[in-house]
Amino acid sequence: MAGAIVDSSRRRIGDEMTCGPLGFGCWRFVHDDLAAAVDLLEHAVSAGLDLVDTADIYGDHVGGAEELLGEVLAADKSLRERIVLATKGGIRPDVPYDSSAAALTAACEASLRRLGVDHVDLYQVHRPDLFAHPGEVAHALARLLADGKVRTVGVSNYSVDQYRALAHHLGPGKLVTSQPEFSAAELAAMRDGTLDWCMRDGLTPLAWSPLAGGRLATGEGVRPELVAVLDGLATREGTDRAAVALAFVLAHPSRPVALIGTQRPERVDAALGALSVQLDRADCYRIVEASEGEPLP
Repeated sequence: MAGAIVDSSRRRIGDEMTCGPLGFGCWRFVHDDLAAAVDLLEHAVSAGLDLVDTADIYGDHVGGAEELLGEVLAADKSLRERIVLATKGGIRPDVPYDSSAAALTAACEASLRRLGVDHVDLYQVHRPDLFAHPGEVAHALARLLADGKVRTVGVSNYSVDQYRALAHHLGPGKLVTSQPEFSAAELAAMRDGTLDWCMRDGLTPLAWSPLAGGRLATGEGVRPELVAVLDGLATREGTDRAAVALAFVLAHPSRPVALIGTQRPERVDAALGALSVQLDRADCYRIVEASEGEPLP
């Protein structure tokens, strides 16, 4: 389609790594069957979802998803070299946020032990600690980088001002990713400057919940007008509503990675349909208007 703006090319993570436009999110990565977990991750990575995003609080208990992922990487040693391994720290459910230098360092080291690796490719501060000075957070991240425990660093759920404060203390070019919620049903990152500063400073956005926690696939809990627009585009494109919703995320010029949380191989395959969806500006603005419930000026 002339004027199509969905970008299915690979994304950069820092200066040395690239990943596919769809990533594998581990917030639901809970399996009793190790072989099934290995098969799922192998399927996802082979399909091009080679950024694997986890966190120390993911899973059915603190550390659960990282422990399972560590078992998977130990069972299939070829996977480690084929993925961009990303994890996050800084949430302590009893606090709930602690990005003090000691806590953030300890969290990263605990993640490495659970994952069974000597470093991760990307380490992100999961949520901002309002009582941690950004200089202290920067010091912890700089030390993790210098010690080789992480290759790159980023932030998750940070406001623009929180990012600027941390970036000032860490130094230019050190933060390489931001992980905001972004979907056809949740446009705040596009409106509050988050994606704009990603483009300004060359960060790659990692969009969490790009299907609004599955609501865009089921149609439940979202505006009927948005469902109707997505369904119309899906009919035109010969695909399903979820693929169109993912394509909308990939159409943003900040070139996000859409993190897919499914635990079913067939849904991984279905998500790949987003890479063939042809949306132009008019299509994307129709989605925005339907999402926000009012016409654009």
